[in-house]
Amino acid sequence: MPPKPKLNTDEILKAEYNYIANTVFQANEDRSRVTSFFLVTIGSLAAAIPGTILSEDNLQGASLAFAGLFLILTILGALTLAQLARLRAAWHESAQAMNVIKDFYIKHNKEIEPAFKWRLKTLPPTDKPFSIANLMAVEVALLSAVTSAAMVYFILLHFVNIEGWVWIIPAVSLPAVFFAQWKWYKRLLVDNQ
Repeated sequence: MPPKPKLNTDEILKAEYNYIANTVFQANEDRSRVTSFFLVTIGSLAAAIPGTILSEDNLQGASLAFAGLFLILTILGALTLAQLARLRAAWHESAQAMNVIKDFYIKHNKEIEPAFKWRLKTLPPTDKPFSIANLMAVEVALLSAVTSAAMVYFILLHFVNIEGWVWIIPAVSLPAVFFAQWKWYKRLLVDNQ
């Protein structure tokens, strides 16, 4: 029978810690990329509107096309929020895993405890108010709500003249969609899903 290989537990723990640190970094990078992609997409597609409006004699004729465009942007916003929530949860799970390793080392080396600010009990929550992650999600939810209100406006424009009280419908859809998407973001923002 071959002899058991000798395992260096410090090397295994160091490799695990480095792997987890890389997943934390990657989750943060991915959140930035996802948000940037959404913002560029909205900017690019919305930039087409002034040119179309200026060259179009009858905006009402193109209104369903614009409604479809803004529907797609609203869906992209909801998908971006879902990605942001899951990436924030992945970051949190990775940070928790790093803290398990820290706690192991602290248990065996009490003198290093003051070197660590974040521990399992002091780790920021996934939905920490005013964190970069939450602010990016607010930005995406707000822009997605604006695209939703624009979609409602263009649907209405196709069927009726937008005058007086009719403006209330797109105005009400904006906060309604924002809060619906924010609630969905918060629902997806839990670990272990």
